[in-house]
Amino acid sequence: MNISLNNIGRRFNRDWIFRGIDYTFTSGDSYAILGPNGSGKSTLLQVLNASLSPSAGTINFTFQDKPVEPEQVFNYLSLAAPYLELIEEFTLNEMVDFHFRFKKYKDGMDKRGLITLLNLAHSENKLIRYFSSGMKQRLKLILAFCADTPMLMLDEPTSNLDTQGVDWYLSLVEQFAHNRLTIICSNQEHEYGFCKHQLSISDYKS
Repeated sequence: MNISLNNIGRRFNRDWIFRGIDYTFTSGDSYAILGPNGSGKSTLLQVLNASLSPSAGTINFTFQDKPVEPEQVFNYLSLAAPYLELIEEFTLNEMVDFHFRFKKYKDGMDKRGLITLLNLAHSENKLIRYFSSGMKQRLKLILAFCADTPMLMLDEPTSNLDTQGVDWYLSLVEQFAHNRLTIICSNQEHEYGFCKHQLSISDYKS
């Protein structure tokens, strides 16, 4: 998946969050969107995954040299973000089954392998609502990493994770981020240190 931005801007009411972004995100590469809290990183990510329309400029999505309409982008995307909610009435088993009704597992991965990698086999029948914030974040991440999609977008991926959880996240990057367009929104270097490219949101303030 390639994403091309031409003079992209987004505003709320009269205030521009960012504007004038000309940039291309290329399939198989890794990118970090950087900036302090409240700078617009998450807003840009939502524009990039077509859940939010730009206020100015044009954005084009292509997959294998064929155009993709914005309303179809979700089919190519795995996303983990603090503002995405899990279905708390589901058990872990039910949440995994539900997610993979819409996405395929990556090659070599299945439900048993995912739960083993998550290290929550003892919680398979536990309701998500009783998970700790760290367990919920691990679940969001593993669902994103283990889905077979050409795009992986992560917003503040290690929020609510301890040091061991950060190491676990980085091991997922090594195993599952290859050959995907990977975009990380962050202001913590340990989350994006592996990214080959960086885009600072501060460079696009009006």
